[in-house]
Amino acid sequence: MVKYFLCLNDLKSSWDQVFAAFWQRYPNPYSKHVLTEDVIHREITPNRVISRRLLTKTSVVPRWAERLFPTNVAHSAFVLEDSVVDLKHKTLTTFTRNINHSRLMVVQECCVYGLHPENMNWTQIKREAWISSNVYGFSLAIQECGVASFKNSITKTMKGFEYVLARIHGEIPMKTLRETAKEATEKAKETALAASEKAKDLASKAGPQKKKQYV
Repeated sequence: MVKYFLCLNDLKSSWDQVFAAFWQRYPNPYSKHVLTEDVIHREITPNRVISRRLLTKTSVVPRWAERLFPTNVAHSAFVLEDSVVDLKHKTLTTFTRNINHSRLMVVQECCVYGLHPENMNWTQIKREAWISSNVYGFSLAIQECGVASFKNSITKTMKGFEYVLARIHGEIPMKTLRETAKEATEKAKETALAASEKAKDLASKAGPQKKKQYV
């Protein structure tokens, strides 16, 4: 069983501005969960720009599900993003999907950024998502949780887009973006340091243990 989700979002900016903002989305105050973005492939033709990017994001998985994944990836999500820009028809189509945690849940999303049908100076985003899970006995609950999380992420995505567009329009100074990046970096360092100290404390309390033998 697959949960299907569809929504339309409007941005009160021209398609050209949204197209430019798409590649400048990170960092922004609403996307602190996005850690890295790397271009894997890019192909440019007279009318098209085809790209593939790998995004690394923080991820929250249920405690009971942590045993399904290695410790170093349990709280990180790797998302593959394919995009096609049609400069002639002014459309930007993206298809994203998670490439880890798929044993728990698979989220596939397709977005089409195009001219707004009622206002050519605006941009409309048609967003579709397919959320599925094969965890026996829990698939429906996991899918419902996935839909709720997905809706919440859309809200942050739109706020982030509006923030970047405001910066492009000159309503927010460039230094705000640099300060945001600096704050995110400092917060990440503090989090890593706290996690390291906690790990050391737990290790000291546990003391030496005999290795278990399995037959």
